Amino acid sequence: MASSRLPHQARSPAVSQIVTPDICDAHPEVRALDPLFINFGGREAFCGPIRTVKCFEDNSLVKQAVAEPGEGAVLVVDGGGSQRCAMLGDMLAEQAAGNGWSGVILYGCVRDVDVLAEIDLGVQALGAHPRRSEKHGEGRRDVPVTFAGVTLTPGQWLYADNNGILVADERLPLD
Repeated sequence: MASSRLPHQARSPAVSQIVTPDICDAHPEVRALDPLFINFGGREAFCGPIRTVKCFEDNSLVKQAVAEPGEGAVLVVDGGGSQRCAMLGDMLAEQAAGNGWSGVILYGCVRDVDVLAEIDLGVQALGAHPRRSEKHGEGRRDVPVTFAGVTLTPGQWLYADNNGILVADERLPLD
């Protein structure tokens, strides 16, 4: 997949530099999300500035966000921890990757997991569920969200790999 790198990766630290245990050692000020998340995406390590969606069992605003230029950002979705439906599937993930998003963190579920694993996008979520969400246009964007023991605010930086998810107040210098 290295040959199909998206243009936004030039502005973000190289994926090989994102090793969350090393980041924790070098930057003890970072906050680690509770270890609740499973990596479903084709990109195992990713980072970027945070943008948020807060919604419950309605992915209308997720769909709206991934249709916009991601510019290397990570979409953090507070789905209220619901495990009754999926908030992201293959079509929205493909759209996010195509629009330059680095990844999606979902405090909720995803679906189409076999396809998600093939998409060049970081995707971490609580689990998988085959049922799609409702679409009523409900929720809020670009607001602080709190889950997994951490408050995530738009503009902060998120770093994720198979070891966990970290949040920093600003972009970290990674060697």
